[in-house]
Amino acid sequence: MSKRIAAKHKIDRRMGENIWGRPKSPVNRREYGPGQHGQRRKGKLSDFGVQLRAKQKLKGYYGSIGEKQFYAVYVEASRLKGDTGANLIGLLERRLDAVVYRAKFVPTVFAARQFVSHGHVKVNGRRVNIPSYLVKVGDVIEVKDSSKQLALVLEASQLAERDVPDFLEVDHNKMAATFVRIPELNEVPYPVQMEPNLVVEFYSR
Repeated sequence: MSKRIAAKHKIDRRMGENIWGRPKSPVNRREYGPGQHGQRRKGKLSDFGVQLRAKQKLKGYYGSIGEKQFYAVYVEASRLKGDTGANLIGLLERRLDAVVYRAKFVPTVFAARQFVSHGHVKVNGRRVNIPSYLVKVGDVIEVKDSSKQLALVLEASQLAERDVPDFLEVDHNKMAATFVRIPELNEVPYPVQMEPNLVVEFYSR
């Protein structure tokens, strides 16, 4: 279990934004930060602070990625041709737990990590239990037969608060999804603005 699961709503309050777009986010009631000094933490951020905040927000959005693992994703993104920020988003969206979440097989990104880890997901007919596994274009991701009637899965597919993005083709009757293409930043349905360019600036200081 991730160390971050118990404190996931604190991320929302620390950022002052409902980063997953969830109806139960405490930001919907209290926009100030957590803790007894939360209401007094509204000072102007330095450039470093703005970059750090952008990095923490993007890293936090994908659930249980640790700093070391997130930095490794950035390093890989910087090695690829093209814009590093766009590559970073592409790599994060190719993670198996992110695809499972986007396909609405589970209700939250935290549940997606656990769902994959517990062996409920197959890629191209083979069981994969590594949340950070990178899906390729054309891969078919499906919930294994014995898991399709889990309450968690049935609930997630009915969620009205988010839609399946165009870079996935999903059949909820079969609980299967095809990864059509690596998305551009503007195709990723973030509930709040993400700024991967600031994340790149943070790591390339």
